[in-house]
Amino acid sequence: MVSEEGGGHRQGCGLEVLELDLGEAAGVAVRGELELATAAALSAALDDAIRTSEGPFVIDLSNVGFLDSSGIACLMRARALLGRDERELGLICPPGSARRALELTGVDELVALYGSRDDFTCSR
Repeated sequence: MVSEEGGGHRQGCGLEVLELDLGEAAGVAVRGELELATAAALSAALDDAIRTSEGPFVIDLSNVGFLDSSGIACLMRARALLGRDERELGLICPPGSARRALELTGVDELVALYGSRDDFTCSR
C-alpha cells in the first residue's frame, strides 16, 4: 500500500500516517487509533502535509479503528488550517464506528464525507 500512496510516511504511538496522492488532491491515509495518545502525532503529520501541499486536501480514515473527541479535534484543526487559504477538506470514511462518531458530532455537516477513494475521485 505504501507504493500506492506515494511513500511519505510517519509512524508512532500506534498511529501511521502515509502520504496520499489522488491526482487533483493531496492528503494522507491514516491507520490506527485516533485518540488522546495519538492526537499530537496526528496534528504534527497533518500540519506538515498541509503546509507542503496545495489545493484540495483529503484525509483517508478507512483504516482507523477508533476515533474519539481528540481525533475529531485534530480533523477540525486541519479544516481550520485549510480554511485560512480557502482550501477544501474531504474525509474518506466508510460506514463504521469512525463514521458514526463524525456524524454524531456534526462533522459531516462541515466537511464532505466519502465512503471510499473511488467515491472521492468520482466526485471531482
